[in-house]
Amino acid sequence: MPELPEVEVTRRGVAPHIEGRVVDDVVMRRSGLRWPFPEGLREILVGRRVLGTGRRGKYLLVEFDNGTLIIHLGMSGHLRVLPFGTAYRTHDHFDLVVSGAGGKHVLRLHDPRRFGAVLWHDKSEGELDEHLLLRGLGVEPLGEDFSGDLLYRATRKRSAPIKQVLLAGDIVVGVGNIYACESLFHAGINPKTPAGRIGAGRYDKLALAIRDVLAAAIVQGGSTLRDFIAVNGQSGYFQQTYFVYDRAGVPCRNCGADIRQIKQGQRSTFYCVNCQK
Repeated sequence: MPELPEVEVTRRGVAPHIEGRVVDDVVMRRSGLRWPFPEGLREILVGRRVLGTGRRGKYLLVEFDNGTLIIHLGMSGHLRVLPFGTAYRTHDHFDLVVSGAGGKHVLRLHDPRRFGAVLWHDKSEGELDEHLLLRGLGVEPLGEDFSGDLLYRATRKRSAPIKQVLLAGDIVVGVGNIYACESLFHAGINPKTPAGRIGAGRYDKLALAIRDVLAAAIVQGGSTLRDFIAVNGQSGYFQQTYFVYDRAGVPCRNCGADIRQIKQGQRSTFYCVNCQK
C-alpha cells in the first residue's frame, strides 16, 4: 500500500500539471471504487479551476473554490498525468481532464484492486478537517505540531506496543509499516516496547527519526512497492537504503546481528535485537 512518502511524491508530481488549470471533463468508468463516486461530480467540477493541491496523511487533496476532491490510492492505485486522448487501459477508472496554457492533459487513476477512493467535500459542509475520513487523524509528522513531547504526552496511558501506536494514526498520521520499522530502528527502540514506558528523551529521538526517514524517502521517490509507481512512471528507490524492513535473516548494517521478523497486529515487523532495546 502506498504510504505517506509515496502519496507526497504523487502530490508533488501532479501539482505542476493541474494547479491553476480548468477542469474540462470528469470521466468515471464505473460507479465507484471502495465507495461510490460522488453523485453529480462532473457537474460540480467542470469549469472550475484547481486552486492547489495538498495532502492529509495518505489522502491526496485537490482544492477548488467550492470544495475539495479527496483521492486515496488504496492498496494498488496510482495516478498518472497523460496527454489528452491517451487510450485507457483496464483498471483506469477515473480521469480528471484539465486545460491551460500547455493544452489539455489527463490526471488518470489506475486501481486494479479497487480499494482506492475519489470523494468530494463541498465547502458548504464545513471545514475539510471535519470530513468523516479526516476528523480522527493525528498530526502530520512533517508539520510544526509534531514533536517528541507530543508523543510522550499522548502515550502516558498507552500499554500497546509503540509500533502499533504509531500505525494507529490517531496521534501522528501517515507513519505506515515500512517507515515505522525504519524509524524505530534509527531511534534504537524495540517495536514491542509498551508506548507508555518510553521516556521523553527517547521520544525526542523517535520524532527526529520519523521526520528524517520520511523526508529521505520523499527525496528518493518513495519505496518501490508492488503496486506503486510515481506520476512519471518511475519507481522510487528508498528500499535500497532499508536498515530493517524486509531484511529478516540479513545481518544488521550496524552490528551484524540477524534482523528478526515478528507479527504485530497481522503486520510484519522487522527489528534488530541488539540495536533496539
